[in-house]
This record gives sequence, C-alpha cells and structure tokens, in this order.
Amino acid sequence: MSSGKIAQVIGPVVDVLFAAGEKLPEINNALVVYKNDERKTKIVLEVALELGDGMVRTIAMESTDGLTRGMEVLDTGRPISVPVGKETLGRVFNVLGDTIDLEAPFTEDAERQPIHKKAPTFDELSTSSEILETGIKV
Repeated sequence: MSSGKIAQVIGPVVDVLFAAGEKLPEINNALVVYKNDERKTKIVLEVALELGDGMVRTIAMESTDGLTRGMEVLDTGRPISVPVGKETLGRVFNVLGDTIDLEAPFTEDAERQPIHKKAPTFDELSTSSEILETGIKV
C-alpha cells in the first residue's frame, strides 16, 4: 500500500500528495485517513482525478472536519465496496456498506461488490415487452 500526505482540504474535496517514488492510486480507489481525535476516526476518500506531479484529488465520503495538511493517507488498492446478496434485503446502509439501521453489522465474510462497475451489455439486458402492473387505475 502506498501512502501520501494531505496537501489541502476544501470542503469535501481533499488533495493528496504522494512522494516521487510512490505509486499513484488508480481512479475510484479508496484511500483511508485517520483523524487525530480520541477515537482515531477513519475517513474514506475516493480518488476522482490525477492532478499531476504526484497529486490526486479525492472526494471524502464523510465530514472532513478535523483533517489537516500533512496527515498521512493510505491507499487501500481497491475501490469502495458494499455488501450484496440476501442479507442486505431490508437493511439500510451507507455508501461505505456500514449499517445505519441500528441492527447488527454485516459479517466480515459477506459478499461485497465495488460501487463502480461497467454497465451490462445490450445482450445481457431483457428486451421483451411486458405489461407492468402498478395498481394505478386510469
């Protein structure tokens, strides 16, 4: 995992500078930074743009309050992913896959999929015409 340092914070936008020898994270990769508070709160950043000269522009998935220049940022090497499958039915969770419905969190072995995927091809889509019953009377 490569690491960099926060160069600037402007609202939810965080610019991260990586050293000359460090490998830059790919677009859509998740980066992690830990706040210097008593709980060591983890903030997830998503790489949106390469600015050049070892700098990437990221979007924070949570509030950036408490982030300062010079804080260490770690590249996870993969995009943000969320749980999928039957155990997610009827559950409420945020973009990071953390439950927010006050029930038990998802298990560690739950199947997860990245939030960015290629769209299905036309061959994979259903093209049949069928009546969609909505219950609305016209």
